[in-house]
Amino acid sequence: MSLILAALLGYLLGSVPFGLVLTKAAGLGDIRNVGSGNIGATNVLRTGRKGLAAATLALDALKGLAALLLARWIWGEDAALVAGVAAMAGHAFPVWLGFKGGKGVATGAGVLFGAAWWLGGVALLAWIAVFAATRISSAGALAACAVAPIAAALFGNATLAVFAAALAALIVWRHRPNIERLMAGTEPRFGAKK
Repeated sequence: MSLILAALLGYLLGSVPFGLVLTKAAGLGDIRNVGSGNIGATNVLRTGRKGLAAATLALDALKGLAALLLARWIWGEDAALVAGVAAMAGHAFPVWLGFKGGKGVATGAGVLFGAAWWLGGVALLAWIAVFAATRISSAGALAACAVAPIAAALFGNATLAVFAAALAALIVWRHRPNIERLMAGTEPRFGAKK
């Protein structure tokens, strides 16, 4: 029962669409009508409002972190990991938006840092390195997804490795169009002129 409650808690926290809420509150309308149509920080940045994008990034990460930490406090470690995965699912498939949400990168970062700060740090460093080299956000996200489960396995933590692999699988699934564009060489770079 505790795992079911943890999953419900995680899903509900994860499903709060901060990108949509913040852009509407700022008078920018529905973020789903801008750029990629996504509710995450990268698409909010396309409005030209860096502060809103930063706030979206922070809040999306915090909701993942909060879901995991709350579940850990109430029900323990297994429930925490279940809540973390459920928060990612809530962000990607929120019931309030017809199950069409974000790609889960910021929420996943919050969840990873909550599960193990060092694992979140490794994933973040991978994202930074690849983004710095390519100026492509999705490439950084996919690199972080690849590195996190490998790092957990190398540190001998099979549970965290499986957990990180589950998060990675969801993020990779949500990035399918980006992967196609990366393979075709058409994925947009930050700072590139259109």
